[in-house]
Amino acid sequence: MKKYFILLMVALILVVPTASTAAPLHQGEDYTVQADDWLSKLADKFLGDVLAYPAITNYTNQMNAEDDSYAKITDSNVIEVGQKIYIPTPDEAEAYFASTAESFGSGTIKIGAIVPLSAPGSVTGGTAMKAALEIALEEINAEGGVLGQQVEMILLDTEGLPERGATAMERLINQENVVAVAGAYHSAVGLAAKEVAHDNHIPVVFAETWNDDITGAGYEEVFRIAPRSSDVAGVDVDYIATLNPSYVQIMTENTGYGIPAAEITTEKFNELGIESETFFADIGTLDFAPVIERMKAGRTPDVILVLLTGETGFNFEQQAAEAGLGPEDVVVVCNQAASDSDSFWAAVPSGRLCLYHAIGLPTALWTENTQAFAEKYVAKIGRARPESYAMEAYDSLKMVAQAINDAGSTDPDAIIAALEAIDYNGALGNITFEYGNSNPVPDGVPASAWHQFMNPAVTIVQFQEEGESAADLAVVFPETYKTGDQVFPGQ
Repeated sequence: MKKYFILLMVALILVVPTASTAAPLHQGEDYTVQADDWLSKLADKFLGDVLAYPAITNYTNQMNAEDDSYAKITDSNVIEVGQKIYIPTPDEAEAYFASTAESFGSGTIKIGAIVPLSAPGSVTGGTAMKAALEIALEEINAEGGVLGQQVEMILLDTEGLPERGATAMERLINQENVVAVAGAYHSAVGLAAKEVAHDNHIPVVFAETWNDDITGAGYEEVFRIAPRSSDVAGVDVDYIATLNPSYVQIMTENTGYGIPAAEITTEKFNELGIESETFFADIGTLDFAPVIERMKAGRTPDVILVLLTGETGFNFEQQAAEAGLGPEDVVVVCNQAASDSDSFWAAVPSGRLCLYHAIGLPTALWTENTQAFAEKYVAKIGRARPESYAMEAYDSLKMVAQAINDAGSTDPDAIIAALEAIDYNGALGNITFEYGNSNPVPDGVPASAWHQFMNPAVTIVQFQEEGESAADLAVVFPETYKTGDQVFPGQ
């Protein structure tokens, strides 16, 4: 009996501490917002880290779902005096950040990736990019990984928010210890994340961030394979100019992409003597009735150009159509999220005759690499064809892996040098970076040419039949790629 009693006591001693280490949720404290408070300040005060504020947002919104006396935080930059919020414990905050990271693969070399997988970001775009990144990772590891080791990809959700993007980049670099980063969809996220990459001297290949300042800052760590806003604006304006319009309305978003894109486009219209007017909405806007009423109150536009991203663009396009400003009424250049045609038609059933700018080679000019990726992507995600941002995400990760192998090292300087010299063939075609340390951007060339893929294909395509697949669309501009004539309202 004495022997069994001793064994029982030992078992209890071993079990009790283990049970006590499981920290229950919601052991933090309630807090009432005071004047001059902001979430990063509170995160620093209570959690010891200014970048931990997304955890406060997350747990406060969890509490709000159960008790509406807690605030519903829709923008981490905006809290109001008197709001009741929840301050998590450090353990709860750490658990939140751990839960937001998705790890793929089991290798010893880590590469980070950032995409929007939650609103208000473009979930459609983020889902596509995640699938493409997974395909790239499978291929990289099947081909032997990098430097003889398998690759582990750490993917974080940015929610399309700049502060979340900066936090994600900080975590990837300083906690996950990645050697490089790929991906990103929203320009506002890229603008914030590039500063973190620069401060920590970690190379990043941005996939779908168009703001010219992404590369215009001239950071040696920052590369981009998407077109610049100025590139796309040039194609949009050149196309619209062929219609001889007198007045164009621009519907854009209050973000690091939407504001400068509208400004660049307006400047180009002015140079051609085309009058334009810009209307603004916040990312994630659901109800466009007020802005549509303002658009209808003035002159009738000859063309409407939509510079909204993701699902926000779909919301506007359908509501505008219901109000008599749809593509059956006036020429409408929709946002490029329409390239996910299943989602487009589900959200914009009145979208026939919508045009949009498509990035990447037209289907007829796809390379073997484009075709191979497209087959895997369609099989994996079930969409009609890979969107430009999916191809960019795939290429961004594959390029990082090639650069590490070319460098023969995970040293950031070696990877940067390899990226500057890279000759990569992928889903988007052949990608090189013309300007960098060995070939500085010359006078007369925009600073944004630094570490910029200078030859992305940009075309204008059109839905001409209801329910038409993005895989079958006619290219109506430019003449070089044209496969069909545009159908106009009333035809």
